[in-house]
Amino acid sequence: MSKVLKILFFLGLLGAISVAGVTYAIYYNVKDKIPTVAELKDIELRIPLRIYTADNKLIGEFGEQRRTPINYAEIPPNLENAILAAEDTNFYHHPGVDILGLARAVVQLITTGQKQGGGSTITMQVARNYFLSFEQTFTRKFTEIFIALKMERELSKHEILELYVNKIYLGKRSYGFEAAAQVYYGKTLAELDLAQLAMIAGLPKAPSRYNPVVNPSRALIRRNWILQRLLTLGMIDKESYQTAVEAPITAKNHGVAPDVEAGYVSEMVRAELHDTFGDDLYNAGMTVYTTIDSGKQKAANAAIFRGVLNYDMRHGYRGSIETRTDLVDAPLDEQVKGLKKIATFEDWQTALIISTTDTTADARLANGDRATLSWDALKWAKPYLDENSQGEEPKIVPDILVPGDIVRLRPDEKLGWILAQKPTVQSALISLNSTDGSIQALVGGFNFYENKFNRITQSKRQPGSNFKPFIYASALDRGYTAASIINDAPVVFNDANLASAWRPTNDGGKFYGPTRLRQALYRSQNIVSVRLLDDLGVRPTLNYLRRFGFNPDELPHNLSLSLGSANLSPLQIATGYAVFSNGGYQVQPYLIDKVVSRDQEVLFQANPITVCRTCTQLENTQDGKPQMGLFNTTDGVRNLPIAPQVLDPEVNYIIYDIMRDVIKYGTGRRARVLNRDDIAGKTGTTNDGRDAWFSGFNGDIVTSVWSGFDNSTPLGRGEWGGSVSLPPWIDYMRYALNETESSFVHKPSSLVTVRIDPKTGERALPGQKDALFEIFRKKNVPPQRKLDLPTLDNGASNESQEEKQENSALENLF
Repeated sequence: MSKVLKILFFLGLLGAISVAGVTYAIYYNVKDKIPTVAELKDIELRIPLRIYTADNKLIGEFGEQRRTPINYAEIPPNLENAILAAEDTNFYHHPGVDILGLARAVVQLITTGQKQGGGSTITMQVARNYFLSFEQTFTRKFTEIFIALKMERELSKHEILELYVNKIYLGKRSYGFEAAAQVYYGKTLAELDLAQLAMIAGLPKAPSRYNPVVNPSRALIRRNWILQRLLTLGMIDKESYQTAVEAPITAKNHGVAPDVEAGYVSEMVRAELHDTFGDDLYNAGMTVYTTIDSGKQKAANAAIFRGVLNYDMRHGYRGSIETRTDLVDAPLDEQVKGLKKIATFEDWQTALIISTTDTTADARLANGDRATLSWDALKWAKPYLDENSQGEEPKIVPDILVPGDIVRLRPDEKLGWILAQKPTVQSALISLNSTDGSIQALVGGFNFYENKFNRITQSKRQPGSNFKPFIYASALDRGYTAASIINDAPVVFNDANLASAWRPTNDGGKFYGPTRLRQALYRSQNIVSVRLLDDLGVRPTLNYLRRFGFNPDELPHNLSLSLGSANLSPLQIATGYAVFSNGGYQVQPYLIDKVVSRDQEVLFQANPITVCRTCTQLENTQDGKPQMGLFNTTDGVRNLPIAPQVLDPEVNYIIYDIMRDVIKYGTGRRARVLNRDDIAGKTGTTNDGRDAWFSGFNGDIVTSVWSGFDNSTPLGRGEWGGSVSLPPWIDYMRYALNETESSFVHKPSSLVTVRIDPKTGERALPGQKDALFEIFRKKNVPPQRKLDLPTLDNGASNESQEEKQENSALENLF
């Protein structure tokens, strides 16, 4: 017996030595793949780039892996229990490996060469996800075991579970449970109930097989099994189990849902940062805070959307997308399948017309619902002939639609659904804070997801009369006044820089004769602008335009410059108008305020050139660098570069005052609906009607709107800046200026107001009844004129008391 025991002992010892040898051999073979302690404790998750508004609203996310890391304290207890019940009940008691499960897995690997199931603890899953591939080999499995054992020595159980919760893949590009909660339920983990937590806890085993969106029946079985496990393990009570197991499946694909739609803004930020950070941008966990105001961005989106639709409806209905009479009597699933092949956008629906009466149309929507369209939802649809004309007004529904037509519908609060069509025209809006150039709102086109071309920055179009204020400012700086008379009459220019003799005309072909400069600008008279530039000289004016941020090399070097023939982006135009808005200072537009790393380290902080009104000057720097000053900002006192003054404050104010008349009396009269005395602006329409503009401002904010076709098709007869671009400007500014105090551009005390003769622009005669008040720079005040009238017996003249006070004030000035 003792001999047998000795044999068994030696066999056991030999076996132990063999196991140790094999284990060492395996360890030696995989040791280079085992991470160091430093690597274990310095694990970095791949976190997407996230972009926010200035008020912390999400507007964009870029990265293949959707992930929102959380710490252990943020894991809901029911989720932790559900994960343990489904994946590793003994997690808090084993050393990183489950011996029985591991033995079974090893036997399977040795006998079959493949892993057939079981054996992986949560720790081992973490090791595999962070440090290894998913190949099912003997070597990878043992490497996983060694890493798991090392992790258990170096990290706490809570740290390991936190890594698991943040790393595991759960389908739909979601990595980690917080991301999965957002993708499947549009909520945070803290907002999910027990049934929902159990549902996503079932995903790690097979994200595609148990996906509640793709395979709801399998997902339900998996969820209920986990709930049963929770009950069996005493982690929930019977009542909680019953409520959860009876809960319906509520999961659906939420994707990345931004708080504010700003696709053009997000893409601008992404492109700019990619130049610096490359592809690491998409997984380094950076957070970007822009200068966008979420409320203004929403208002801008709505204004452009409404403005484009209104233009599109004015020009008629272009007909159905297609006609499918075969679908009219087809089963519901075939109708829906046919409709879903046609892409739509926003909250619109593709619809199949099932039947019509004289006053209604019955439709099947792509979501399977039925809808009845009223006559009021259809009667706008005159047939489109071309941009200048429409067909006869429809009298009954069959004049517009027939059964089988596939059309688009958009929701309406009053009518339910309205017949719609995808617009072909485009419009864009940019709004700046004129004090520092921060972009408050930006819309680059009708729909970013349909067309990503950003018309604010990438499109160069002719501004037309929207450019004239810059020419007029040059004239005022060179001695012209708002009362200067320019003859608006036919003229021929033989400019050496033009191909042939040029005969400019006003819109409509009308000539006004001798016209005051103020009138010429607010009535947008072309001849006056050309005569001004001809007198000022093209080259000196080009140099002057540098003050507004324009590059003379990019502008026409001929008289057509006066009519806005340059190709400029809306961003450039808005930047130029910011000079008028802020009192004559040049600022630079910017969009990115701050970039923060995953560790909350500030990687970039904007230092915008800012108009100095209440700052304390620090220094006068050398080498052409801007002066620096202390500014009181929302985040404390900051040292910022001071914006250079590029326009004489007197000239600036006179231009502002004239452009206020554009709204009071001129082409911007529609904006009077805002009831604001502080706003000023200018329309712009190119001669052939290919581009329509409105740029307007007060002392704080400047907003420009452009409208037109990308292929430069004319907008059509009767369409101008005042009819196409001014309405969305009004809609946006109604929100932007709401509940704000009037903000007038600063008026220098050196300016003089005197009465003038409206016909000649000269100083009014004493007692002249049609005299008007006009603003002048002191050096440009017209001389006093007097009538040769007899003096009354008491020595009194016929001057009014108002005129006496005016003359007395002027005498003191000079």
